[in-house]
Amino acid sequence: MQMTFRWYGEGNDSVTLDMIRQIPGVEGIVWALHHKNAGEVWEKDEIAEVKKSLDKYGFNMDVVESVNVHDDIKIGLPSRDMYIENYKQTLRNLSEFGVKVVCYNFMPVFDWTRTDLFHPVGDGSTALYYEKNRIIDDPEKMAEYILEKCGDYTMPGWEPERMARLKQLFEAYKPVTKEMLWDNLKYFLEAIMPVCHECGIKMAIHPDDPPWDIFGLPRLLVDSASIDRFLDMVDDPYNCLTLCSGSLSADPKNNVAEIIRKHCDRIAFAHVRNVKHFENGDFSEASHRDCDGDTGIIEIMKAYHECGFDGYMRPDHGRHIWGEKCRPGYGLYDRALGIMYLLGCWDMLESMSK
Repeated sequence: MQMTFRWYGEGNDSVTLDMIRQIPGVEGIVWALHHKNAGEVWEKDEIAEVKKSLDKYGFNMDVVESVNVHDDIKIGLPSRDMYIENYKQTLRNLSEFGVKVVCYNFMPVFDWTRTDLFHPVGDGSTALYYEKNRIIDDPEKMAEYILEKCGDYTMPGWEPERMARLKQLFEAYKPVTKEMLWDNLKYFLEAIMPVCHECGIKMAIHPDDPPWDIFGLPRLLVDSASIDRFLDMVDDPYNCLTLCSGSLSADPKNNVAEIIRKHCDRIAFAHVRNVKHFENGDFSEASHRDCDGDTGIIEIMKAYHECGFDGYMRPDHGRHIWGEKCRPGYGLYDRALGIMYLLGCWDMLESMSK
């Protein structure tokens, strides 16, 4: 297992590389060119600048999160082939700098959805929160709330220029059924798999967050059965998963450890975070400590260890603690605590296996 840390780039993150360097066990930075719009080619000189920054601190840049998929590909418009060619070129450019895994998602309109970015959790800290009954409201109101609460930080999937086109996006997706979305995902993957083999880059899809339809938009990667379908649909070792424990376990019926044991050889990237469920269907994100949530963090780490997982892992969203002013879910302190907890679990499992 290789521990990593997600970083949004110089001038776009409250956390610096110098801070991350002081967290024991972090080998790589999960990065992206956040100024690039979906469908644009990531140029070599832009990638080289990131490499230069990371090399200074001894971090690898093996994992990108995310190279976003253009809406025309998801919708299945004739222009999709042009954007797929751009995607292929981006993969080729990334491979020249040693990138091995590209995380992406195929969610329509919204990459993820929460109704409260700074919800009090009872100990003085706050966390991302999902209130089920608020999702029936106008999505434009939610977009306004997200943009207001993010302050100076841009949240992936909620970029202001994207949210300004919300009505047009919903109109464009209106004819797209769930089966059509599956077909369009298959078309995209079959088109890029030869380049993945050529470049040695694994495509690792992120499950839908939360794992159910929202605002009438279809969601695909929501449970064990849909993951089975996805992996069988394009049965290729370069067609992989970003297995996000928090996204899947937002639905209490999902058993993340079982999914790991079933598909560990197709998991290229692991997101580990904890979720606390409430009886009415709401959920709150919690610390990584097993007993603080309902995700089963210890069993998840056991599953990865038993399977000999040698891919990339990162702590996912953290709480906002000790007064830290940061991008919602992506502060330094709680994610650093999360890393130490996950590495502690791993070290114990290692010692017990000897």
